[in-house]
Amino acid sequence: MAPMLSEEDFALFTKWRVGAFGRKLREICEDEAFDDMTFEDKIGACIDAELEARDSRKIDKAVRAARFKIKGACVEDIYYLPERNLTRDRIARLASCAWVEARENLVILSESGGGKSYIAQALGVAACRNLMSVRYARLNDMFRELNVARSEGRVYDALDRFSKPDLLILDDFFTTPIENPLNAVDLFEILEAREGRGSTMFASQLEPDQWYLRINSELCADSILNRAVEHARTLDIKGPNMREYTADLKAQAEKGYWD
Repeated sequence: MAPMLSEEDFALFTKWRVGAFGRKLREICEDEAFDDMTFEDKIGACIDAELEARDSRKIDKAVRAARFKIKGACVEDIYYLPERNLTRDRIARLASCAWVEARENLVILSESGGGKSYIAQALGVAACRNLMSVRYARLNDMFRELNVARSEGRVYDALDRFSKPDLLILDDFFTTPIENPLNAVDLFEILEAREGRGSTMFASQLEPDQWYLRINSELCADSILNRAVEHARTLDIKGPNMREYTADLKAQAEKGYWD
């Protein structure tokens, strides 16, 4: 079936910022497989295409704003080895982000190389797919950003960037002690601002009862830990070093390619 609209007509959809609607309409006009659809169904298909495209743009924007270190992290690529203490059902429940909607926290624990950073960022991408605002940072990187902002007289703006997202992901949490007392206060202020208003995910090599040792101020340590782990969910990852595991898989794949 020949299209009944001109190129100028189709160009208007892009001008009106409903390009996906226009592209779907062109497809319907040019493909006889759609001829038996009712007018209402055709319009519905165009609307669905536009909504899907808009959601996709929102997701892409949210992922960019999150500043993930592992750009391609996703729950679909998580390895469920028997010794990892991970199940697809558990990850699916976390990826649904019901816990983020409930303003709960999540603590992800594993030894170095256990894959906690990948899983944390994969769950962060899942939150972006649910059109939630996310910010990812290594704890020390967050402190560096705050310290630079403090030296420039805009620390409160920087604190807001970590306080306001629906989900804040703090990776390498207390891998090293907090050396600057001001940063302990910064962390307290952020967690205090987020309490009941947003969810925070902590990825750490250390059990929460060891976090005390990384904060000089006992009072500040109590306040931080109470807000971090009280009523928090915990994902304790076991198993092999995933950096070595994935490197071996890649080496085997390359070897098989050349054999």
